[in-house]
Amino acid sequence: MNIMTLINALPGAVAQGLIWGIMAIGVYLTFRILDFADLTVDGSMCTGGAVCIMMMQAGFGVWPSMLAATGAGMLTGLATGIFHTCMGIPAILSGILTQLSLYSVNLKIMGKANQAISVGKYDLLVSLRYIKGVPFYQNTIFVVAVFILVLIAVLYWFFGTELGCAIRATGCNSSMSRAQGINTSFNKVLGLMVSNGLVALSSALLAQYQGFADVNMGRGAIVIGLAAVIIGEAVFSKIFRNFALRLLGVALGSILYYLVLQTVIWLGIDTDLLKLLSAIVVAIFLATPYWKGKYFSKPMKRGGNSNA
Repeated sequence: MNIMTLINALPGAVAQGLIWGIMAIGVYLTFRILDFADLTVDGSMCTGGAVCIMMMQAGFGVWPSMLAATGAGMLTGLATGIFHTCMGIPAILSGILTQLSLYSVNLKIMGKANQAISVGKYDLLVSLRYIKGVPFYQNTIFVVAVFILVLIAVLYWFFGTELGCAIRATGCNSSMSRAQGINTSFNKVLGLMVSNGLVALSSALLAQYQGFADVNMGRGAIVIGLAAVIIGEAVFSKIFRNFALRLLGVALGSILYYLVLQTVIWLGIDTDLLKLLSAIVVAIFLATPYWKGKYFSKPMKRGGNSNA
């Protein structure tokens, strides 16, 4: 095991962590803000890349292609929201139905299981080749980092508006929000659209970065997103208390996840076990608050004052 091999691979891991960090922010919005277990992510993570690649192959520029990919992702969130709010289907099943449908939709968009795009033929925004040996403003890490900072600023502003606060209130206490006259169904649908729009944007960047879109590129995305959210909260929760900083913590959690992943690969551990390891990490971090409250909290004193 050559340490230089690991060092040379770290910039690529950071770039991937940043790209998936955008997806993790989308997962954070539904998982923490909206309190909605959205499994649409595994499908919309492919939809964005498929739309972006096919539009660029059709002659559109990178920016219109990425905008269309984001719009397609928002439509997937709309479908899940309609299943849940208009048809009364439980949240998890709504996401599963949309995810299942998107497999066929993504195949129809691409025409086959995968589509490739070359950095030599198309003007890509990010690419694996832009990690080293390019000006800093063209470097994938710099470009995606700027993307994340802009997105965090926009989301911080949006969730400070009246509509954004209504979405946060809906996730916090849906019954009380309805009692205050808030249209919780609309807010749930809008929150899902914003979340899956971010997921699709991440997918569009990932497809450019790796040079192809594949119908299975979103498989297990929800686990990666949850891992990034949980790791970010575990490491940075005591430091980052502001909403914008919490979003930044999620992106940093995604980077940490991919750095650990790269280290695991460097150590020679079987890559077939990576998904299993990710699931175990997420389970442990999710169970930690429960274990802490059940086994490590101080017992409450019972009874009144002895001097009474």
